[in-house]
Amino acid sequence: MSVALQALVAGLAAGAVYGLVGFGFTLVYRLARVLPFAHGDLVVGAVFTAVLAVVGSTPVALGLDPARSLALVALALAAGAALSAATYLGAVRPFLGHDVTGWAIGGIAAGLLVRGVLGLVLPAQAYAVPDPLRLSGVVHPAGTPVPVRLLAVAAVGLAVGIAADRYAVRSRLGRAMRAVADDPEAASLVGVPVDRVRLAAFALAGALAGLAGLLYAPGRALAIDAGVVLGLKGAAAALIGGLGSVRGALAGGLALGVVEQAAVATPALGAAYADVLPLALLVVVLALRPQGLRSPYRAAVE
Repeated sequence: MSVALQALVAGLAAGAVYGLVGFGFTLVYRLARVLPFAHGDLVVGAVFTAVLAVVGSTPVALGLDPARSLALVALALAAGAALSAATYLGAVRPFLGHDVTGWAIGGIAAGLLVRGVLGLVLPAQAYAVPDPLRLSGVVHPAGTPVPVRLLAVAAVGLAVGIAADRYAVRSRLGRAMRAVADDPEAASLVGVPVDRVRLAAFALAGALAGLAGLLYAPGRALAIDAGVVLGLKGAAAALIGGLGSVRGALAGGLALGVVEQAAVATPALGAAYADVLPLALLVVVLALRPQGLRSPYRAAVE
């Protein structure tokens, strides 16, 4: 029971991160009908940009005071939004409406550029990242030791994901996003600035990517190319939840996280299968239900 509870909490924490990354994937897809291949690299790029600004060129897991912790969070969100917006302007927008090869290669090139620039500034294989949550210790629900930080990561990730979903539904920008997602030509005819709305969607997705990176990175050695795997898991979360459904992306992320941590906790499998089983789950879901776990209609209207 104790191992299962620990695996569940760790899975929900990891899944909340994957869900935020998947949220960005599905938001961008809904608005521009493109897959943001650079999105995983933007997660890592936003984190390291913020760390470089707050800590310096040798990131270490030192304790930050509250002011620097807030600065780290603000800069990661801003860096993620700026990098994602720049990716849209330079690598996606010029190819919209043309052959898919253009924006696909543009997105991949943008991700490689982020990795290349970070590699020039941060030459080591991996770095420790400060924890802006500044949480330590354990709690003992049902007599099982559970790290407080995992509970906080799950809570923050889910709360932000739900708040972003509500914002996309109820705000003026959210209504404009839905209009563009449903019919960009009709939206343009009634005065909706389609290009600016798409740019805002990319910026929002990038800000969520920056937050996901800050929740994910502390407590591990973060490599410059770690965004590749994060991007794959975010894309898997979006696809499992039904590409186009922001709520489905959050649910898909939670499913991936729980499966991943269940593999880690299973003696016959272990950590070696942590990255294999979630992707295997993706293959099975797409084979049995290509539209994802949510129906096409529900995904279209959310």
